Parts: sequence; C-alpha cells; structure tokens
Amino acid sequence: MIEVELVATALATGAAAGRPDTSRGVIDDLHVALREGVRRRLSGGGNGVRGGYGIRVLDAYETDPDVWWTRLLQVLTASGTERDEEILTAARAVLRADRRTGIITEDAVRS
Repeated sequence: MIEVELVATALATGAAAGRPDTSRGVIDDLHVALREGVRRRLSGGGNGVRGGYGIRVLDAYETDPDVWWTRLLQVLTASGTERDEEILTAARAVLRADRRTGIITEDAVRS
C-alpha cells in the first residue's frame, strides 16, 4: 500500500460505522486528528490543487468512499500528503486502533 492509499484507507476506516462503543471513542479521536491534518494540507492548495476542491473531495469521500477513491488519491498526491509525516503517523494510528478492535470494515479493505 502506498502512502496516499494508507491515508485514504484510514479516512474510510475512521468514518465507518458499526464499531462497538468501547472502541468508538478512541478511533473517533484519532480519525478527527487525521481528518484535520488532511484538511489543513488540502486547504493550502499547493501543486495545482485548489483548497476548496480538495476539501470538497475529502468531504464527499467520507460519504461514499467507493465513488470518490480515485479523486481523493489524486488530490492527496497533488497536495504532497505522502511526504507529510504528521498525516502518515495519524493514518497509521487510526488503522492500528481499528485493528485492535478485531473488526474489519468492508470500506476499509481495498484490493
């Protein structure tokens, strides 16, 4: 999995429903931190990605990851997300916390 796919998968995992209440709070907190980091990165509008467009794609992705997967990868790549260690660390934390719950959501698994 490349870095932008890692971030996109973590965003989908954090937004997914169906977790037990005991794990939901931790994953929600980690997801919020990841999402805010990505929003900050996208709002910068670097490398030809207009901030408003990138944020709209991010918001749309969380409502329908299957439809917006490719576009999100494009804006994450264009904004340099794969080089942002803070975002990558947050994405890994979301996925680790989700793995600890023992639940794998269909939205989080990509082939």
